[in-house]
Amino acid sequence: QVPTSLIGNDAFQEIDALGLFMPITKHNFQIKKPEDIPSTFRAAFEIATTGRPGPVHIDLPKDVQEKELDIKKYPIPTTVDLPGYKPTTVGHPLQIKKAAKLIAEAERPVIIAGGGVNIANASEELIRLAELARIPVCTTLMGKGSFPEDHPLSLGMVGMHGTKAANYCVTESDVLIAIGCRFSDRITGDIKAFAPYAKIIHIDIDPAEIGKNVRVDVPIVGDAKIVLRDLMANLMRCEIKNKESWMERVNELKKASIPFMDYDDKPIKPQRIIKELMEVLKEIDPNLKKTIITT
Repeated sequence: QVPTSLIGNDAFQEIDALGLFMPITKHNFQIKKPEDIPSTFRAAFEIATTGRPGPVHIDLPKDVQEKELDIKKYPIPTTVDLPGYKPTTVGHPLQIKKAAKLIAEAERPVIIAGGGVNIANASEELIRLAELARIPVCTTLMGKGSFPEDHPLSLGMVGMHGTKAANYCVTESDVLIAIGCRFSDRITGDIKAFAPYAKIIHIDIDPAEIGKNVRVDVPIVGDAKIVLRDLMANLMRCEIKNKESWMERVNELKKASIPFMDYDDKPIKPQRIIKELMEVLKEIDPNLKKTIITT
């Protein structure tokens, strides 16, 4: 950035960096004096890594970069106070109670697990919730890895690039629990036809995502790990409806939509490559505890 004395004058090579980055970052800073560098960088990391993680832009003018700073006099602060920035991590008790009641009474519930489950390190809580209430689980692309795909309750990925079973189950569900997902168009397709019979519970740490793309019946703002623990505590006090007929339907759909992978075509098809890779990985790392697979 140009020196602070020239900002706003359309000086040589100047751009409106704050305006440019505003729509694509979580927050913007412009440092006017070197004494602000330690506290600004500390605040930037706090904002970037808490709540819903996201990039923070720091605009550093040329003259500020060239000045000297006594780091003993202006150390990097250990804590930071950011008025107006207080991400909600604990879900509202009344909303959690409503959600637990809906889940307990549901006949055809489905969970959609998004990337927020991985960010919150809430995979264990997700598995426990699914097993407690016998709820089939599908994931978004960013949610892959949050739920074991060889688990009996796994439906695989949902949406345009997902499995037939996952998409049919979401369409037929009467209660849909979305955790840490933003209901992107890759997941929903036509909004009017998405989960038409379902009451939707949406759990997300970012309130801006709730109700943005789909109607929501029970919104819960909070950290996925904390909310899921509270939700299970409430569910344990409820009488959970039997889901035998739903599980039969889910298993029927899963059996009817097993992807064919044993192609002998040449050149080799990608499905065959994935199948061979899966078999090799199972030999060298049976429980896939040390292997990381990414797209």
